[in-house]
Parts: sequence; structure tokens; C-alpha cells
Amino acid sequence: MKILAIEKETPGVADEQFTGSLLKSEAARAWLVYQEGVIREMYFRDDREEAVLVLECRNVDEASKVLCTLPLVEEGLISFDLIPLKAYPGFSRLFASSKYTEL
Repeated sequence: MKILAIEKETPGVADEQFTGSLLKSEAARAWLVYQEGVIREMYFRDDREEAVLVLECRNVDEASKVLCTLPLVEEGLISFDLIPLKAYPGFSRLFASSKYTEL
């Protein structure tokens, strides 16, 4: 299952708490999870400094457990909103019609 994970900064956390060594550890852990095939895509939002991840997990609980291994989550500086995704079924409306079955 694909899971969309949208970062949320913890209210009241100062920018100074995001230290260079902590951010380096975060990047290293994200790289390992990416290499394991769990994180499939990683982005930063263009409008603010928050990560958006696409994970491949059995369910939302598994995704949550994986994200809890990230140092910024462990330190309580960020969390994630998790959104389970499923395939878009709308094309079946288009192709179910006999008009389009000849394509």
C-alpha cells in the first residue's frame, strides 16, 4: 500500500533545535529507509520547509513505526500526517462503455 506522509512541525519548537548533526542523522536514516524500498519518493514542499514522503508499507501502522525511527520524530521535533492511498478507479467508467472497448 502506498502511504502519503506529510510532515508537521511540533508547535513551539524553535528553529535552533534543528541542529546540523541532527539533520545529518535524519538524512542518513531517510537514506537507509529509502534503500530498503520503504520510502519510495521524497520531496520538500515548495511553499515551506516540510517533507512529503511516499512510502510503500503494508498499512498505516507500519508506516508510522518506520517514521518513528527518524531522528527528528524521535526527538519530538516533527510528526507526520499519514494518508493511505489506493488506485484511481475512474478510468473504469470510461473504458466500461462499449464505445471505448474497440480502442
